[in-house]
Amino acid sequence: MLRFRQVHLDFHTSGLLSVGDSFSKEQFQSALKAGHVDSITVFSKCHHGWSYHPTTVNEMHPGLDFDLLGAQLEACKEINVNAPVYISAGFDEKDYNSHPEWRWIRSENKDSISEYDTEAHFHLLCFNTGYLDKLCAEIEEVMVKYAPCGIFLDIISPKICFCTNCLSDMKKLGLDKNNRKDLEKFSIITFNKYADAVNAAVRRHSDTATIFHNSGHIPKGDHSFINKNTHLELESLPTGGWGYDHFPLSAAYVRTLEDKEYLGMTGKFHQSWGEFGGFKHPNALIYETSLSVANGAGCSIGDQMHSLGEMNMSTYSLIGKAYSLIEEKEPWLTAAENIADIAVLSAEAITGNRDSKADIGANRMLLENKYLYNFIDETADLSEYKMLLLPDVPGISNEMLGKIKAFIDRGGKVIASGESIVKNGEFLLDTGASYKGENEMSPTYFVPCFDTENGNTAYIMRCKSYIIEEKGCECVAIRQDPYFNRTREHFCSHMHAPNNPESSAAGAVINGNVAYIAWDIFTAYAKLGHLSFKELFAYIADRMLQDNVSAKAELPDRAVMTLTRQKNKNRRIMHLLFAHTTVRGEHTEVIEDTVPLYNVKCSVSCQKAPSAVSLVPSGEKIPYEYKDGKAFFTVPEVNIHQMVLIED
Repeated sequence: MLRFRQVHLDFHTSGLLSVGDSFSKEQFQSALKAGHVDSITVFSKCHHGWSYHPTTVNEMHPGLDFDLLGAQLEACKEINVNAPVYISAGFDEKDYNSHPEWRWIRSENKDSISEYDTEAHFHLLCFNTGYLDKLCAEIEEVMVKYAPCGIFLDIISPKICFCTNCLSDMKKLGLDKNNRKDLEKFSIITFNKYADAVNAAVRRHSDTATIFHNSGHIPKGDHSFINKNTHLELESLPTGGWGYDHFPLSAAYVRTLEDKEYLGMTGKFHQSWGEFGGFKHPNALIYETSLSVANGAGCSIGDQMHSLGEMNMSTYSLIGKAYSLIEEKEPWLTAAENIADIAVLSAEAITGNRDSKADIGANRMLLENKYLYNFIDETADLSEYKMLLLPDVPGISNEMLGKIKAFIDRGGKVIASGESIVKNGEFLLDTGASYKGENEMSPTYFVPCFDTENGNTAYIMRCKSYIIEEKGCECVAIRQDPYFNRTREHFCSHMHAPNNPESSAAGAVINGNVAYIAWDIFTAYAKLGHLSFKELFAYIADRMLQDNVSAKAELPDRAVMTLTRQKNKNRRIMHLLFAHTTVRGEHTEVIEDTVPLYNVKCSVSCQKAPSAVSLVPSGEKIPYEYKDGKAFFTVPEVNIHQMVLIED
């Protein structure tokens, strides 16, 4: 099993610096102990291209005069800390400069190539060159000399390349360099060649070593990529551009994959990788590591070691404040599986767009409304879910459509939006309405047929809308058009024309187990975040689920609720999290102050009355009432993270 309290120790060190002069095995161990660290990824080779140990296949860092990697591995072994070994694969600045024939060429535009070459950053190499042979030799050298527990390869993903080798091999395969699909096809061929060669290099020397190819993103639905790894590490530094809702989205997909353990990777930095002297407030790391375990993941915190080799004790004091708490919680984390009521068919898995706004918007709505959910691809089993969400984008396969119809026949509920169930101008599911095409008017308005926070009025919908005609379904939202679209000849006020009440038509309908929303509502929520978008979705979801949910908690929108089960111990654990976030500087969202929540009312569905409900790890029993198949209880306080144990 992966360990829960890991550190990813970056060490990308210029050849102009002296290395390891202040390294001490005892000081290294003291830092790990202070941080409550039980696994740390240490460097064989960095992005600059230097090895941090004696080598016959590469060059040792010119500022290093001893085996730093070996000393770190020995130090870890003595205190029972795992130590996977990092090898930079995509970047190698030294080889980029000395072997121009190995370079990744991103364009046939010579000006673009020249500009890329002169920029002050790391540069990529192409795996369809002799570089791959050298990389495999570097890996095998580490495997033979150190027998590490794992290998971490960095900066890995299929990339279109215009180097001489790639263009020549594409031509041999009958692929056209001017055809984007052919270029993408060959990039995947090259990636698979790389991954197969690297995995074989590891497996020639170990059947048990972990292997992870880091691309900074786990592509939903791409099982070919996923299966190249023994486990997954979900890189998600909230302050580094990812934001605090990124990790829950990634984890909500990865946890559906069978036999794949995973880590949530954040950082100790104020912002992101490569930052010396940047620190988070301890409350931020406490929240981020708690968010990882609440979503079924282990934890990994990114650090960067000074070139002199001395571990920064302020960093490990900071890490220890978070990991000491994770260590206490581990009995309720081991072999815990997340429970989900709702499955979301990922738009990324259908379209291949890793930044799909439909997925982002759906994730935010579900998080903020405290639903229990997973993101899935078309290979998923739907039998454990109560509801399926199909957000905005078209492209459902015939096989998946069959699974969806069978799900509906078994009583499963479906909410579709936009063009998700449209093909050849018709609905694929019985919505009780007919599809008439995309609406030319924009923006449109939503008028609810139910109570909302601001009452029954027209709410702006700045997104694509679709014309539907009712045929015996229930209309729960009206669509109204503006009087006219905004043009030079026809415009009104600063932004858009008001709603035309005479244009009223169906905007969202429910027909038995199927609901349809005639807007790209999830994409729009990701971009604009209007309250009315979320209210429309939540009304439909609550109507269809009819309180048939596994858990509820009265929490503010920024709070998080998850529910896990430890089958081997016949118990469930509710995770409640809340942290106040604020924007510092221009775009950095941070956590500093704790804002406790008090007397949080919760319920968990149970087949029978629990034997006990208690707060963990403190063990404090709390009273509960069992009624109508649910255990109702009140959590006295949530200070960043509180777990509640429900014992069968």
